[in-house]
Amino acid sequence: MINDYEATEPMTVDASGTPGKMTGSSTVSNEDVVSRLNRLIEICRDGQNGFREAAESVDSSDIKTFFAQCSQERATFLGELQALVRGLGGEPEDSGSTLGAIHRGWIDLKAAIEGRDEKGVLTECERGEDAAKKAYKEVLDEELPRNVRDTVQAQADSVIECHDRVKALRDGYNNSSSSTATSGGTGGF
Repeated sequence: MINDYEATEPMTVDASGTPGKMTGSSTVSNEDVVSRLNRLIEICRDGQNGFREAAESVDSSDIKTFFAQCSQERATFLGELQALVRGLGGEPEDSGSTLGAIHRGWIDLKAAIEGRDEKGVLTECERGEDAAKKAYKEVLDEELPRNVRDTVQAQADSVIECHDRVKALRDGYNNSSSSTATSGGTGGF
């Protein structure tokens, strides 16, 4: 017997040609989904660049490694999102955000880097992750094909995990002496 709900859900095709159901009860245009995904592409590129710059600016090898991993993860997210956009017949965003100079939350990273202030770098990375969390939440609050939603949700979960780790590292600086913090003992690693 056919499930009435499944029979009435609009169908889409993902980048690999696999059919998937839409979430929600109405259809959404591919253009709308592409636009939403391109917003995330901009955010991920900003994060990738911000984390790369942060990794180059800190002395702690543990934090440097963590930031490099975050930057690489954002590069992976970019590839996934770009594939989804292409699968929907769209053109993926190929640069950071128009506000990239301000890095959507990464605005004071350069000043922290120039001052070699690891706590300041962590604070700005957390601010950047706040912007990423917000962007992912906004996209997830909108209607998306199931295959797109699954990818975006998995990435959002990872962004939240990264944010929480950055916050814990930053909070570790608040709970340790400055000599411990500059030697890499952040209390969070």
